[in-house]
Amino acid sequence: MAYEVTATRKRPRIFDELVDQEFVVSTLKSSIKQGRIAHAYLFSGPRGVGKTSAARILAKALNCEKGPTDTPCGICSNCEEISAGNSLDVIEIDGASNTSVNDVREIKDEVLFAPNSCRFKVYIIDEVHMLSNSAFNALLKTIEEPPPYIVFIFATTEIHKVPATIRSRCQQFNFKLISLEGIKKRLEQAAQELSIQAEDDALLWISKEATGSLRDAYTLFDQIISFSEGHITLSGIRDKLGIVGFDELNEVLLLMAKGETAKVLEYTDAILEKGISVEQFVIDLSEYFRNLLFLKHGIKKDSILGFSPKHFPLEILDAFTVGQLEMAIELLLDLFRTFRFSLNQKFELELVMSKLSVLKNMIGRREIIEEVRKIKEELTGETLIVENTKDDCREKGDDKRGTGEEKTGTNTVTGGTNTAIGGTNTAIGGTNTPYTPDNETNILQELIQFLHSSKKLTLASAMEKVHSWECRGDTLILLFDNQNKFSGEIIKKDKRIIAEKLSSLLRKPSKLTIQYADTETGDPHTKDERIEVLKHIFKGEIVKGE
Repeated sequence: MAYEVTATRKRPRIFDELVDQEFVVSTLKSSIKQGRIAHAYLFSGPRGVGKTSAARILAKALNCEKGPTDTPCGICSNCEEISAGNSLDVIEIDGASNTSVNDVREIKDEVLFAPNSCRFKVYIIDEVHMLSNSAFNALLKTIEEPPPYIVFIFATTEIHKVPATIRSRCQQFNFKLISLEGIKKRLEQAAQELSIQAEDDALLWISKEATGSLRDAYTLFDQIISFSEGHITLSGIRDKLGIVGFDELNEVLLLMAKGETAKVLEYTDAILEKGISVEQFVIDLSEYFRNLLFLKHGIKKDSILGFSPKHFPLEILDAFTVGQLEMAIELLLDLFRTFRFSLNQKFELELVMSKLSVLKNMIGRREIIEEVRKIKEELTGETLIVENTKDDCREKGDDKRGTGEEKTGTNTVTGGTNTAIGGTNTAIGGTNTPYTPDNETNILQELIQFLHSSKKLTLASAMEKVHSWECRGDTLILLFDNQNKFSGEIIKKDKRIIAEKLSSLLRKPSKLTIQYADTETGDPHTKDERIEVLKHIFKGEIVKGE
C-alpha cells in the first residue's frame, strides 16, 4: 500500500471531526436538517484549519444517497467519488491558477447543465481572493441567481481581498485557529495509530510550532517521525532541527544572572558553532525570556507557555525583575528587526548578549519612578495628597473677610496631618503654641545635644546655624537666613531623624519644617514648603487676606 501523509490520512470525513469549529459545524448541520441550503458559501480563516475539508463534507452532505443529511454515510458511490476527488458534479478549482475572466466564463457556461448523477452540482473555489476583478464581476450575476441545483463554496485565507459585492451574496463562515490542546490531542491519536512513542513535551512543542494550523502540525509530525526511529523526544527534535536546547538556554541565563559577560559571550559562540543560526538563537532566546515574564506574572498554563514550567529553574526566575525581562525582550525583538540590514548578524548578536549579561543591573522607567517616589518620601517624611475642598468650603459658609483669613475654595495640599490653605495667611496645625517644656530647656539645644551624642556632627553643625525657631502645634519650624541656606538643605535630607527625636520630646507625633527668611523684608514665611508646593502645582500666587 502506498504511503499516505498524516494530513491526508487524518482529513476530516464528517462535520464532527472538524476540530475547534463548533459554530461552523452546528450552523451547517442545522441548516441541512431544516432544508435551508444557500446557493453560495464563503469559508474564511487561517491555513490548515479545515476550510477545504468542510467544503468537501458539505458537498457530500448535499449529495449523499441518504441525504441531504448532516451525517453523510461515506460509503455510497457519491460520497466515495467526492472523497476521492473524481466526482463529475463536485468541481474543485484552484483560484490561484484560474484567475482570468475566461475561466469564470467557462463556469457560467457549465452551470447551465444539470448534475450528472448527484443532487447538486457543487463548485469549490479555493483561494478565491486570487481571482481578478473582472473575474469577480463576471461571477456576480451567476452567484446571485444560479440554477436551483448549483451551490458555490468559496474558501480564502484573505477575506479582506474578496470584494464586498461577492461577500454580500454569500453566507460567511469564519474558521478560527485550532487550540494547542486540540492539536496535541490529534497528534497523540496519530502517534498511537502508528505505534510511535512520543514524549508529552515533544508533542507540546510540535503543537506550539504549528501556530494553530493542524495541517502544519501533521506535516512537522511526519518530518520528525522520519528521524526519530519510533520514539519522538524533545531533545532529539532540538538536536536534529538546529534549535537551542533548554539546558543551553538555562546555562546562558545562569551566566547572565551572575553578570559574567565573558562567559556569556564564549558560551553563545559555542552554541553557534554547533550549527544553530543566529536568527534561530534570537528566536529561542526571545521565547525563553517571554516565558520567564509570564511565569513572573503567575501564568503557568502549558498551553500559553508552550512548555512545562518545570523547565525553568527557580534560580533564574528569581534573578530578574519584570522590568528587566521586558527590557530583554525589547532588545531581542529590536535585534531581530535589524537583521535584514545588518552588516554582520553575529556582531549584532554579540553586542546584545554583552548588554544582557549585565541585565541584573538595568533599571527600567517603572523602577526609576518607584525609587524616586520612595526617596522623596524618605527625605520629606510625608506623602503629598491633593484633594478638592471647594464644595466643602461653600457648604460650611465660614468665609471670613477683613480678619486676616480667607478660605477661597481652592485646592488643599495635605502633608501628613497638617493642612496649608493657599491664599491665606499661613496657618499650620492649629494656633501658634510656643514650646515651654517643664524643665525650661530650649528644645533646639536638646536636639543639637542629641545629634552630637549620636555622632551626627554634620547635622548638629547645621542645626547650630538656625536663625530662629518656633513650635506651632505639632510642627517645629526652623528658620534659616539666606546665607545659611545650605545648612537648611542638609537638615532637609535627614529631617526624619530629627522629627523622631522631636516626637519623643513633645510626647506626640511631630513634624519638622524648614523655612528661609528674606534678608531684605525679614518675612520668615516667604519660603513655606507646602505653600511653595501648592503654588507649583496650581501655577498660582499668594493673595493676602484683607
